[in-house]
Amino acid sequence: MKKAFVLGAGLGTRLRPLTDQWPKPLIPVHHRPLLVRAFEHLRAAGVEAFAVNTHHLPESYAEAFPTGTWEGCGIHFRHEPELLETGGGLANMADWLQDGPSFVYNGDVLTDLPLEPAWEEHGARGNLVTLLLRGDVPVRNAAFDAAAGRVLDLRNGLGTDHPDQRGFTGIYIVSPGFFRYLVPGKKESVVGGLLRALAAGERIGGVLAEEGQWLDLGDRASYVAAHAAGRAAGFPRYGPWGAAETAAVHPEALVDPTAAVDADCSVGPGAVVGAGAVLQSTVVWPGGRVAAGARLRGCVVRRGREAAGELVDVAV
Repeated sequence: MKKAFVLGAGLGTRLRPLTDQWPKPLIPVHHRPLLVRAFEHLRAAGVEAFAVNTHHLPESYAEAFPTGTWEGCGIHFRHEPELLETGGGLANMADWLQDGPSFVYNGDVLTDLPLEPAWEEHGARGNLVTLLLRGDVPVRNAAFDAAAGRVLDLRNGLGTDHPDQRGFTGIYIVSPGFFRYLVPGKKESVVGGLLRALAAGERIGGVLAEEGQWLDLGDRASYVAAHAAGRAAGFPRYGPWGAAETAAVHPEALVDPTAAVDADCSVGPGAVVGAGAVLQSTVVWPGGRVAAGARLRGCVVRRGREAAGELVDVAV
């Protein structure tokens, strides 16, 4: 059975106050949790079982997935009382990931880049770890030998000063042997384990995944922009998504006929938009309300909150 570990324990500090109500992987994107978007992407690549680590607002995951399953796939939740970061979090999942190669997927990205080529490359090359790389990732610090399909360094931690630097997407494949380079209980980035593996002569592979969209939802502005960018680009390529999931206004939202909602908005199920309101590039969560006559641009209206008056680039 192909497995995936989705990192969900981060605090989402840059997204506050959005993450005061939900952990980042559960904030809605196109009317469904970001975590579900990761599940959909991974299932399209053959994944049948998921694990998610939790820390911030862990009870929210039980509310979102009360049966511990999603679309017939099991979800194993593992709580981290103390945040372990990416390396420590992965080390903490070693027992669950011992069956064979597995995907690891950062829970704060929205992407439809192709996953299958990396899976095939991982097996064919005998890689210990295979990183998915791109050129449009904001930080490029993975030294890559394209001819050999190998990652040579990360953050120049080995002092290679290699000229070809690519961006790490936060998605990778690990074989069980990688866990000997991680330190159980240690709070550290997975980069530490990767550098130790590279120093030991292990083969860390890289696959360029330039197709599709890759969006980092790190702050409120990028979160709002992701809705417009994804819809305009026909995102995602996997699916299919129904009309309700790609529409700016969900069919179960209550929007007054006199309100104006542009195509870059996202108004979720159960949201209410009052008479004469004008919304531009604004996300209204399920259970959010927009008062009559309000004018919003670049805003996020959270569940149980009401936005009124004229607001620009704020979270309510």
